[in-house]
Amino acid sequence: MENVHVVSNPFVADALTHLRDKTTATQEFRHFSDIICQILIAESLKDVSMLPVTIETPLTTIKGQKLAENVIVIPILRAGVAMLPSALTVFPKAKVGFIGLQRDEQTAIAKEYYWKMPHITAEDIVLITDPMLATGGSTVHLLHKIAKKQTKIVRVVCVIAAPEGIHAIQKAFPNVHIITAAVDDHLNDKKFIVPGLGDYGDRYFGTTEQ
Repeated sequence: MENVHVVSNPFVADALTHLRDKTTATQEFRHFSDIICQILIAESLKDVSMLPVTIETPLTTIKGQKLAENVIVIPILRAGVAMLPSALTVFPKAKVGFIGLQRDEQTAIAKEYYWKMPHITAEDIVLITDPMLATGGSTVHLLHKIAKKQTKIVRVVCVIAAPEGIHAIQKAFPNVHIITAAVDDHLNDKKFIVPGLGDYGDRYFGTTEQ
């Protein structure tokens, strides 16, 4: 699928297997979540421009490169927050915005209940984080709200994506890139990704028994 980037390497494959396993306990789930999310976040901006700089090592002066862009990370509450520590490890200077969307279990339509954003400019790179891209409704809602900012780059980073969510984003925003570790088979009648890994937020935050 166009503009969908499936990150494939042994560390991602290993971490994803642990995340999918229903016997993985909360502490272990967090550990492998942090590993896979750091890789996905780094991959999401591997093509950003660099700023040439001159620095001094303990021995001499050399030319190096530093990241030039301003990064804003927007996790979609609640599960998107699970990706935030990894994002801030990769981009410690990043600003963070938050959007809260509650999905109606009957209609699967998301309703916004929280919005707190830093100032977004045309020079910013926006990373939207939500580990499970299911219907895509929440992400499309957020993309519509920030579209008027005409930011430099907007990308969606998720651990697992369903074809339905990908199609929803591509239909509304065909130029937005999606970075993921896996594209799964389908959504079930409860709008959960199959084979998936269950509820990411519950498993990361320990709010249900494993």
